[in-house]
Amino acid sequence: MSYPPNPSNPYGGQPGYGYPQQPGVPPQGPGPGQQPGMPQQPGMPQQGGYGYPQQPGVPPQAPGMPQQGYGYPQQGMPPQGYGYPGGGYQQPGMMPPFASWGARAGAYLLDALIVGVAPMLFFVIAATAFVTQPNYDAATGSYEPGGVETAGVVLYLLGTLAAVGLGLWVLYQEGTTGQTPGKKALNIAVLREADGRPLGFGMAFVRKLCHILDNMACYLGWLWPLWDAKKQTFADKIISSVVVRTR
Repeated sequence: MSYPPNPSNPYGGQPGYGYPQQPGVPPQGPGPGQQPGMPQQPGMPQQGGYGYPQQPGVPPQAPGMPQQGYGYPQQGMPPQGYGYPGGGYQQPGMMPPFASWGARAGAYLLDALIVGVAPMLFFVIAATAFVTQPNYDAATGSYEPGGVETAGVVLYLLGTLAAVGLGLWVLYQEGTTGQTPGKKALNIAVLREADGRPLGFGMAFVRKLCHILDNMACYLGWLWPLWDAKKQTFADKIISSVVVRTR
């Protein structure tokens, strides 16, 4: 038995669950996410199950699974932060813990060993060559310079080049990655205070020059991180850098 459509019913005459069907059209049941007896309103998108709108081509997610979107990391993409592609702090305003004074001092000593050991070997051998007695010429009764002195000069120049090259390499590592070999060994890094990104080679070089101020007044600047709130030296304060823990 069928009833004529009600003119006052906005869904009157519309085929659907609980309404008369047109001839030749199979009956329609409740759609996904639609309760029985509740027809789909015109202009309302179909619900994709589990109470979330279904996007075309995206399978429904099970209950308890966070929906991807703003505030959730995309699949296959790690969160952006220090130690991840893109660099910077993991969240704006979220600064990692500051590195301790002991970790900073230990990293400085390790870097000094890396930069100083190889050049020092050249300098020691060169100094040995300089103090070696030159060749004595019995015919003239005088000493003549020999090959040992020439080798000493060459070794001294090689030691100087090694010191400069290693120093620039350590600065490059600090400026581009935030970590020198010593800092990497002790899991600390020097970063820009504003956004947590590496300083860049230029600012790392300027920071090294600013350490001259840390050497003044009985090396007070090097001790300043012991009581400073941000554990900064004078050089850090000048260029707005911080030394943080990476793990």
